[in-house]
Amino acid sequence: MLKNKRGIWIGLFSLVLFGMVFSGCGGGKSVEKVKVGEVTRSVFYAPEYVALEKGFFKEEGLDVELQTIPGGDKTMTALLSGAIDVALVGSETSIYVYQQGSDDPVINFGQVTQTDGTFLMARNGEGKLDWNKVKGSDFLGQRKGGMPQMAGEFTLRKHNIDPHKDLNLIQNIDFANIASAYLSGTGDYVQLFEPQASIFEKEGKGRVVASFGEESGHLPYTVFMSKQSYIKKHNDTVQKFTNALQKAQNWVQQHSPEEIADAIIPYFKDADKNIIISSVKRYKDQGTYAADPIVDDAEWNNLLDVMTQAGELKEKVPAKAIVDNSFAEKAKSSVK
Repeated sequence: MLKNKRGIWIGLFSLVLFGMVFSGCGGGKSVEKVKVGEVTRSVFYAPEYVALEKGFFKEEGLDVELQTIPGGDKTMTALLSGAIDVALVGSETSIYVYQQGSDDPVINFGQVTQTDGTFLMARNGEGKLDWNKVKGSDFLGQRKGGMPQMAGEFTLRKHNIDPHKDLNLIQNIDFANIASAYLSGTGDYVQLFEPQASIFEKEGKGRVVASFGEESGHLPYTVFMSKQSYIKKHNDTVQKFTNALQKAQNWVQQHSPEEIADAIIPYFKDADKNIIISSVKRYKDQGTYAADPIVDDAEWNNLLDVMTQAGELKEKVPAKAIVDNSFAEKAKSSVK
């Protein structure tokens, strides 16, 4: 009896040991979990969803857990507290953290979008936009200090409109409620992301009359970023993550709006596929989706100019202080 029990335990131990050896030698790559927080769910972030849906993160041995955290301030709080490992948010948020004198600055390592993603919708838009008609109007803008609002103000000033003197700028509405506020009758003009702009056009609620992305030029609008301490500790993980991003960016550059819509539509339940297609096309046509994850100096300097005009920059922050292009450069040269 004792002998039999001993034999059973030896057999079980052998099976466990065999399983451990097998999983270590022939059971495939180990998988690393990465918690990612995006500032909103948007067609604007198509390369992120492509990387997930096409399995590019998995190919790199990463298990990416995505959550949406509305608002740049909330997303950054989640990153700083360790609730997420990587944030997809406007690069201006990393500058705000740097300006506060953080001992563990937030580092930009992978650019996703290189233009503003909002469009100017006119409730009574007809023909070519006359910017002079925007003066004196009720203008439903975005959150103060956020990139959409700063890019919007930058564009208005470019057309000789002082956003705080020449129109009634409405900024007391939360990002998530801007579209519904416009729908309820607030504002002659509104600054909207896709696909909301296309939805309202289809419903006859207004017409897109200008692109703030085209007007404000190239800048590191939305970037994957993480705390410096995380990057130092998980250097290899960040490289794998950036490789997957480059694969997705290549795929987006090489495929049509229809094919991109097919890939990302699982992330937009109940969405009209034709609206997704038209939204992606708008972004592709204006070069919103970055072809690689590199944040170049010209883009960074344009960002600083936009923030300076908005009065949100205490001092010029050099790119080298909070941008690390080493992962992006390696991904661009190695991923085909």
